[in-house]
Amino acid sequence: MDTQILPTDDDVAHRGAAFIVEQARLAVAARGSFHFAFSGGKTPWVMLRDLSQVPLPWPQIHIYQVDERIAPEGHDDRNLTHLREAFTAPLPAENLHAMPVNDTDLDAAVRRYAGLFANQSLDLVHLGLGPDGHPASLIPGDPVLNVADADIALTGVYQNRRRMTMTYPLLNRSRQVLWLVTGESKAPVVPRLLAGDPSIPAGRIAQTHALLLLDPSARGQ
Repeated sequence: MDTQILPTDDDVAHRGAAFIVEQARLAVAARGSFHFAFSGGKTPWVMLRDLSQVPLPWPQIHIYQVDERIAPEGHDDRNLTHLREAFTAPLPAENLHAMPVNDTDLDAAVRRYAGLFANQSLDLVHLGLGPDGHPASLIPGDPVLNVADADIALTGVYQNRRRMTMTYPLLNRSRQVLWLVTGESKAPVVPRLLAGDPSIPAGRIAQTHALLLLDPSARGQ
């Protein structure tokens, strides 16, 4: 895994945005479209504000959610709420593929969202890292860690909410993975991520085509 340490968390976000721009342009040139999935967290919103200012071929770009809390539309717990606040690019509305967490039949909603990825790999997945070593909503001890036959699944309750999340099969066939990890609470698990330690959920994410962006505190410096 390519690892870069940047001076501040804002620098991490700016470098992340630049990497997304680079990958978007490469994907559109090579395949005619760019399919990108983002995770929640504070640093990504800075990244998305940066990304919004770049003149990209937005009609050829599709954005997905890596995970989402099952909460009401517009709720502050929703990653989508913050995405819409931070991301102001002229992306066609139909190119933002929000996880359908407000459907009454969540099992059917999971299958429908998974259908977006049938026979397809994402060009880029953005991931964060929890202090307990979880990426996406792949929570330690949750049965979702064992899902091997579906690209999307539901979790149990974690921090008062169930979640809908991408699973290992989909994440591990993405063409590129972009990790943004900031803050000293992440420092104990970063070495385990870098070692590919399978005892933490993040350690099971493929590292062959991955970029890890850190601030010094996350690297224990």
